[in-house]
Amino acid sequence: MTSERRPSLAVVGATGAVGSVMLGLLSSRQDVWGEIRLIASPRSAGRRLTVRGVEAEVLALSEEAFEGIDVAMFDVPDAVAAQWAPIAAAKGVVVVDTSAAFRMDEAVPLVVPEINAPAARIRPRGIIAGPACTTLTMIVAIGALHAEYGVSELVVASYQAASGVGRRGVDALRDQLGRVAGAAVGEQTGDLRAVIADNGPFPAPLALNAVPWAGSVLPGGWSSEEQRVRDESRKILGLPELKVSATCVRIPVITTHSLAVHAVFEREVTRAHAQEILRDAPGVVLFDNPEAGEYPTPNDAVGTDPTWVGRLRRSLDDPAALDLFLCGDNLRKGAALNTVQIAELVAAEHI
Repeated sequence: MTSERRPSLAVVGATGAVGSVMLGLLSSRQDVWGEIRLIASPRSAGRRLTVRGVEAEVLALSEEAFEGIDVAMFDVPDAVAAQWAPIAAAKGVVVVDTSAAFRMDEAVPLVVPEINAPAARIRPRGIIAGPACTTLTMIVAIGALHAEYGVSELVVASYQAASGVGRRGVDALRDQLGRVAGAAVGEQTGDLRAVIADNGPFPAPLALNAVPWAGSVLPGGWSSEEQRVRDESRKILGLPELKVSATCVRIPVITTHSLAVHAVFEREVTRAHAQEILRDAPGVVLFDNPEAGEYPTPNDAVGTDPTWVGRLRRSLDDPAALDLFLCGDNLRKGAALNTVQIAELVAAEHI
């Protein structure tokens, strides 16, 4: 890339749920790109999508599709990213990947621009990773508090939207909600399982329910999603010994993940000062006036870029601990926006 032209960008997985949000963001943010090339699986090739107000044809994923591309944003399954990101990087493309394929690779930086933007410059494999949407829902706010107080422990309960598993999750929840309209949950054992024949991508009916599981099974009863919250938080904050315990729950919400976090710090905290920090933190909206009924809900955050933070309380038992509730659109900052922000960091190196 040179300063004589604007860098070219590929969106890999452009037809997916996150890909469509990426295209919307590229059309609404400052335009730093030259060509924007849309790439997806062969079955989606030939479709036409709009970006920056112009229709573009979707190309099939191939080596040739990366010719002349400077930066590529990947939103594809882990296996596809593991195969194709190194191929693109070998052609000189800087890959910004949303999947879990490279997050814990020591040679791949895990970047949240509000917290560790300089890490994006050190990419020996030519790949930059973004964390999972659950981690992203909390980490910008926690990072701001950590910079002031020094975080030592996180206890997290997540309440995750159906769209966290993609369009199939959304479709399954919509179908289930249609089937259970008028159902009286709890009046008869097994009501939901009798009405809902297909759980879709969820291990139990999600409509009118809460499912305490997200991800795959790991030793000791943990899930892969819970492990990710721990590992990714440690890497992003640069705290390899940070104590993190997470319980991930899926709830019947289409979009926006929510988290209840108990954060323990190295120094005593006050609610007023913590509110001040979060009020000024980039990428955060403080919505914290419970006396007036003001605290974040998924409905508030959906379709917005920041993390919404409220219910801020100093622990009754520990003056160095805070409890807080956070909501973030898992398709925007939780995936698409963070990827676009990282790509813009790379573009800025050459503009």
